[in-house]
Formats: sequence, C-alpha cells, structure tokens
Amino acid sequence: MTATMDPRPHVRTALDVARLFARDADPTRTANLDEHEDRLGPLPLAVYPNRPGRQRLIDTVARAGLRGRGGAGFPTGEKLAAVAAGKGRAVVVANGCEGDPTSAKDQALLARSPHLVLDGIALAAHAVGAREAILCVHRDSPLIDVVYAALHERDRDTVAVEVVEVPDRYVASEASALVNFLNNGDARPTTTRPSVRGVRGRPTLVDNVETLAHIALVARFGDAWFREAGTPDSPGTLLVTVGGAVNRPGVYEIEAGLPLSDALELAGGESEALAAVQIGGLGGSWLPIDDAAELPLAHETCRDVGIPLGVAALVALPARACGIAETARILRHLADESAGQCGPCMFGLPAVADDMEALAYGDGSVSGQLHRRLGVIPGRGACSHPDGAVRLAVTALHTFADDVAAHAHGEPCHAAQGPFWTPLRIPA
Repeated sequence: MTATMDPRPHVRTALDVARLFARDADPTRTANLDEHEDRLGPLPLAVYPNRPGRQRLIDTVARAGLRGRGGAGFPTGEKLAAVAAGKGRAVVVANGCEGDPTSAKDQALLARSPHLVLDGIALAAHAVGAREAILCVHRDSPLIDVVYAALHERDRDTVAVEVVEVPDRYVASEASALVNFLNNGDARPTTTRPSVRGVRGRPTLVDNVETLAHIALVARFGDAWFREAGTPDSPGTLLVTVGGAVNRPGVYEIEAGLPLSDALELAGGESEALAAVQIGGLGGSWLPIDDAAELPLAHETCRDVGIPLGVAALVALPARACGIAETARILRHLADESAGQCGPCMFGLPAVADDMEALAYGDGSVSGQLHRRLGVIPGRGACSHPDGAVRLAVTALHTFADDVAAHAHGEPCHAAQGPFWTPLRIPA
C-alpha cells in the first residue's frame, strides 16, 4: 500500500488551529456556560429563524462539507435534510457512547466542552424540526454528572434534552442499536434506517457528539470558515485518539489531512520502535509503519490506500509485538462483544478468532480455512460489526506477512504480549 499525499499545500504539519478545544483551556476542567459563551458567543438560533432559517442552516452545513465523526463519515447535511423531510415530528439522538476502547474522543469532548455539544443538539433539533432530543452515554459513565451540570446551566434552550444511559457494549453505540434500545430496551443493531423510522417510529437524526459540536461551530462562523481547515473532501478539524507505544497517549485535535506521523508526534512521538499502526478502531485496519507514516488522515487519502478512516483512533504497535497475536486478541474481543443475533457474528467471528489464535501458536494448517471464512462473512450481518472484524484480519495477514509465514511453518509467537489497545480514561 502506498500513501497518497493530499494536493493542498496549505495543510499544516502541526496543529495551529483550535476549534473544539479552546487553545489555552485547562484540559482537566470543564468549561462552564459563561466561559463557553465568552469564547464563542451565544447559541445562534436567532440567526436561523422559522422554516426558511432551518433550511438555510441545513444548506450551510451541507456547503461546509461536514462529515459524520462517528466512523462512517456520511455527509451531515444530507442526513439533516433526510430527517427534516421525513413524515412526523423528528427526534434528535446525540451519540456520546464510545464502545471502541481505542477511542476516547467523545469522552474528552463531553468532559471539556459539553456546552458546545449541547449547542449542536439544539441547532440540529431546530434544523430538523424536533422538539425533543436524547443524549446517550454509557451506563455508569463519570461524564453523566458533567452533562447534568451543563444542562442545569441552560434554561433558555428550546429543546428538552433527556440523558439516557446505554449498556457499555461495543455494538450498543451503533445508530440502529441506540434507536432499538430507546424503543424497547434491546441495545442490538437492526436493519431499520433511523432517519426513516427511528425513535417511536419517527424520523430520527442520530449523530455523534463531535459531529454535533462541529454543527455548532458551522452555525456560528459559516461554511467558508469551516473549510479553511482540512482537505477538500474532509474539511475541518477532527479529534484523534492516539494510543499504544507513544509517550503521551491521549486525545488531540488535528486538522484533517495531517500526516499520521505528525499525529504521533503530538502524542510525544513513539516510545519505542514501531512495526505498524492500527487505524480506525478495533474494527479498522493495520498498516505497516513505513506505509502509514506519511498517510494524511482524511477520508479520501485513506480510501486511496484501500482502507476507511473510520473512527479517528490510532494504536501504535511496537516492533517487539506480534501483530498476529495482537489481532487474535482483538478478534476474540470483537467476537465476545457481538450482538449474537446473526450467523456471521454468532459463528463466523469466533471461528476466525480461533483460526488467528491457532496461527499465532504456529499451526499453519488453519491458513486455508481462515482465508475461506474471511471471504464469506462480509455483507451478511445486520450491521457492519463482522465486516470490520474481517477487515482487521485481512489487513493483519497482509501487514504482518513475515509473522504469518513464520507461524505457518510451525514457529509460534514468542513476542511480548499485549493488549496494546488498553482503553484510555479521560478524567471528568
């Protein structure tokens, strides 16, 4: 795989913009409403009055080119327009759950800038004509008190925000799983499109909290301002979680298009020699460090090398580790965390995890059946969970081809054991 460089010469090699996070703010404390409005001004609902104003807000978000920050990268303007055009009174669901342990960006955003998220919820509700909104966070999250404290400060919002605690499971934060949970308490994905038939059968906007925070910025400063950062196809900034073998694991705001190596430098640089980087969360992709270093972190540049950007999370894998053993651990986790309602997850993922573990222990006889299983699983589940697991496995076999060859000839893994995707905990 060869990285494709972004053609825009203005893409900076280090962050010199701060949007979601105030540049000089203390990252260990939450900004209150007065501090938030001193920095950004009041909620700009009056700028978009009535029905024409709602359409103008949707059009502004569409021109900004904002993509969803939850992983799929769907154009936010299109989603807003679809929900606004639906039949019945719309509902807004803000997804603040993070089931992927490699990502902590939503935790960091809610901990530091809850009012920016709440502004985005109010504006999104206005755009689609919703009178109610639901903010979903994981059960027993330390951020629940932060969110309630922020809501208590806001007595002028026109939309009521209900906070709902969702089971702390990997697939529970998928959009249709959230809607299913809100409807009947079952946090498992379905094939229903929330924008058409969501909460209580109404058209429902399900957006990641980071996406909603960007809506609040676009509404204030406009689409041209938003496009001053990032790339043509991935405008703006994004929050990236950097973990693994780096000196300062954490969440960093970067300009879309920043080379991956620069994102690692923001996290203090590598703490030891690296073999590869995992991009896009546990259901993402592996890239050898030589291919990944200069890869611009944007949807189009990742697509050019055959991988999705996914959730903006990077895990730096040290050279002393075995990528096959690490992938086997992740696949076992993904199999255990599935909804257990479709064949690919119930039977396919455990079998793939078994094969990858056997390969790591030097059993080369499983190679053929592993490849066969990886070829028949994708596209057959109720959600993309099995597809992500297969993508990770396929890229592991390519990225760690030397380990695969050694294991296939009976050489077991004697490398240092992980996991290297230890969850980051953001103080609240």
